[in-house]
Amino acid sequence: MNTSDSIVIIPTYNEKENIEKIIRAVFGLEKCFHILIIDDGSPDGTANIVKGLMENEFNDRLFIVERKGKLGLGTAYIAGFKWALEHDYQYIFEMDADFSHDPNDLPRLYAACHDEGNDVAIGSRYISGVNVVNWPMGRVLMSYFASKYVKIVTGFPIHDTTAGFKCYKRRVLETIELDKIRFKGYGFQIEMKFTAWRIGFKIKEVPVIFVNRKEGTSKMSGGIFGEAFFGVMRLRWDGWTRKYPALPKTE
Repeated sequence: MNTSDSIVIIPTYNEKENIEKIIRAVFGLEKCFHILIIDDGSPDGTANIVKGLMENEFNDRLFIVERKGKLGLGTAYIAGFKWALEHDYQYIFEMDADFSHDPNDLPRLYAACHDEGNDVAIGSRYISGVNVVNWPMGRVLMSYFASKYVKIVTGFPIHDTTAGFKCYKRRVLETIELDKIRFKGYGFQIEMKFTAWRIGFKIKEVPVIFVNRKEGTSKMSGGIFGEAFFGVMRLRWDGWTRKYPALPKTE
């Protein structure tokens, strides 16, 4: 029985080129991680590949939640967070399926929370310069200055506010009111970090190198960035007016 205190949540939509490779890469690490796939009705058979691996090799550490249709990145992660909390995991990770996030960095994020006492660890592209490979320059600049924009508007002291490679301690997700998280795209990533910070959780950025996908199709869209851009103003207003949950006492 491969028991673990950690689960990696990977949302998927049409990732048949990558899904088996990323699963094997995570399971090839020295530390044992479990994986939860949240598949939004991929017509390319992504879910069938996962279920085949579950049945034949990884029935005790690979899991899947299948949803009907594309319901948004944020709702996928919220579903995954709730599943992970129900199944008693202590460290819950977000990671993409396309190898833009290096599985070898998972133990570093884990160590930042488990060994160093942080509540959230962010795989940051911008904490030590701009560590992005094979992205078009326009997209690099858009992402980089989006994070700068968030810092200026909200006062949020994080370099990579839109990062989607993270580790949360269980108590963070238990405290954040997940059903009140409103944004579905990259605004979701900003809102989760901002909320954790406003509550008072300890956040660390861990430098990583982000590599643009080699296989499959990007799910990025202008609407996703638009949501993030205008959502930041709403977060600033929330920072003035919303009553956030209290920081839980450490045991």
